[in-house]
Amino acid sequence: MDFNIPKEITDKLAELDDFIEREIKPLEKENIQFFDHRREWKRTDWENDGSPSKEWRAVIEEMERRADKAGHLRLCLPKGCGGQAAGNLMSAVVREHLAGKGLGLHNDLQDESSIVGNFTILPAIDKYGTPEQRQYIEGNITAKNHLSFALTEPNHGSDATWLETRAVRDGDHWIINGMKRWNSQVGRSKANLVFARTSGKDGSAKGITAFIVPTDAPGHNILYNHWTFNMPTDHAEVELKDVRVPDSAILHKEGEGLMIAQMFVHENRIRQAAASVGAARYCIEESVKYAKERIIFGEPLASRQAIQFPLAELHTDCEILRNFIFRTAWMMDHVDPVQISDLVSMCNFKANNLVCKAADMAIQTHGGVGYSRHKPFEHIYRHHRRYRITEGSDEVQKRRVAQYLFGYSGKKAT
Repeated sequence: MDFNIPKEITDKLAELDDFIEREIKPLEKENIQFFDHRREWKRTDWENDGSPSKEWRAVIEEMERRADKAGHLRLCLPKGCGGQAAGNLMSAVVREHLAGKGLGLHNDLQDESSIVGNFTILPAIDKYGTPEQRQYIEGNITAKNHLSFALTEPNHGSDATWLETRAVRDGDHWIINGMKRWNSQVGRSKANLVFARTSGKDGSAKGITAFIVPTDAPGHNILYNHWTFNMPTDHAEVELKDVRVPDSAILHKEGEGLMIAQMFVHENRIRQAAASVGAARYCIEESVKYAKERIIFGEPLASRQAIQFPLAELHTDCEILRNFIFRTAWMMDHVDPVQISDLVSMCNFKANNLVCKAADMAIQTHGGVGYSRHKPFEHIYRHHRRYRITEGSDEVQKRRVAQYLFGYSGKKAT
């Protein structure tokens, strides 16, 4: 066993650090209102249903443009997307490292933008998309022709095989009717990847089809945004009313769209876990540093076991989980990720819980100033709390682990 991170990855981390200092930090300082205590207010267009402000989006797009020019943005994308096809281990280590730096333009939490892009739908388009559909690869990367993702519905989230949106064939076209919820980024998209049942019974994985629907298609209506714990929001409620699309709108094959959604989810679960454990490490390290400096009753706060013990426990959990995430990411590069889906779920729900505990302890350690928006801990908590629901809730992740553990999935625990 060799637990050392490969040199090519540590070299990449050093390269990214240098790029951040040269190119991204100056841009961040020029736009500090998006990162200090004003961040939520300045990022949000409150009069436009809480959407990201144009000014905030412009800063993110400039960051991504610089990162792409430097060769970092597409690091983890397939070569067919102009990427470097870096593996899951590289992706996990990079995300943990960037999140460990704390709040910044290099790796923004709320928008989930980063100098190393997280374009989770693009591998599916690269693998299954038609020549016409491949326009959304460059479109998503440059933010000029964005494709959003519409799976969740008002009555169905984790139980995606029970979705109620239906598509019925009409000659060489399809008529789609239904509702979508938490339809992220659809407000700035040219097209929406809509999952609808085209055959089969409720609960069946077969019979769900993925359609690329232009957002300006008649009957595709964005009703409103859901305002969220962390603002701004880009999570819309969308109505699909007699939306007509041709056969060519299908991504991959009729009735086999669920695998597209599963590709998206598996990509994101391990990346979420890595980002969460990196943010947890940041919260712990900042708390230790503050506790050493803060004098209370004539002694450093760090001398109190009431502070030492909770941080020692969090530090221990963080180190154990961090290494487990890296091991699982390495395994994903060597076997089909579906074979170790239980391990990915373990990483996901444990890391997402850990960062919420670490952010809460950071607030407590820093006292009143920790509770204020002058520190980033409230922002970290509010963002990562959503990870305990998205890409499969804690309960869904535990259910996956149990399925493997007890053999209900037909596979044994790894």
